[in-house]
Amino acid sequence: MSEPAGPALEPGPVEAAERPALRPGLSPSRAGDFLQCPLLFRFRTIDRLPEPPSPAAARGTLVHAVLEHLFGLPSVERTLEAAHALLPEQWAALREQDARVAELFADEGALSDWLDSARALLATYFTLEDPTRLEPAERELYVVTELDDGPQLRGIVDRIDVAPNGWVRVVDYKTGKSPRSGYESSALFQMRFYAYVLWRTRGVLPKRLQLEYLGDGTMLQHEPTEPEMLTFEARIRSIWAGIQEAARADDWRTRRSRLCDWCSFRAHCPEYGGTPPLADPDAVERATGVRPGAAAAS
Repeated sequence: MSEPAGPALEPGPVEAAERPALRPGLSPSRAGDFLQCPLLFRFRTIDRLPEPPSPAAARGTLVHAVLEHLFGLPSVERTLEAAHALLPEQWAALREQDARVAELFADEGALSDWLDSARALLATYFTLEDPTRLEPAERELYVVTELDDGPQLRGIVDRIDVAPNGWVRVVDYKTGKSPRSGYESSALFQMRFYAYVLWRTRGVLPKRLQLEYLGDGTMLQHEPTEPEMLTFEARIRSIWAGIQEAARADDWRTRRSRLCDWCSFRAHCPEYGGTPPLADPDAVERATGVRPGAAAAS
């Protein structure tokens, strides 16, 4: 198992007019948090405890930004040299977005090595695709749908390609390594999430889901089906029911695993002698749609 990248930095701004008012809901990341550890979900979604950026997460944000802007260039100019040339300005933009990232590096040598590792990931991208032959229909697309009697589902898709015959491909870049054999299903959860939201909002089921792992130059592809989407909806409803049950009972269990080694909240976690802060009932209700102590709907 590769080392988790840690908390991702917030994606770049999206025009407010493009986003409907939020109501209690789920993104792929927050659903994954609850499955990993319900208390982790509470810390991030309800308590909103601050998390320091990590070099791996910052590098992922930087590489994503470079690839997004690479496709803003004319197709013939989308070269590896152009991608590398975009790094300084996107690094400057990242520092402006979160000044803490500049504090991750002890000296210029450490920063130089980190930027070199970002250049290496970009070089790997060019072994997986030829961006001069692609014209994405959407980049960094905010998607959202309202699940009847359930949560709002929302997220940001790295890239959507549309073929001349109308087939849709959903692409996500990963700066870590690909999952070990047998763990592909968990890795595809996020992509199924996006496929479901696009299916619900556009009436078109993506033909292909594509994960591009820049950490080891591996591409994971999957063709979703409508029965699979219905099964996925049931899974989302089950996760949401678990979240609301935990909120109603104010019982956010810990789930200890190897991933705890990289958790930002160990000082607050009972598994490590910490004490969680008291949950704000209003914050619980805003995030989950139920209030602690409220009776379950019959």
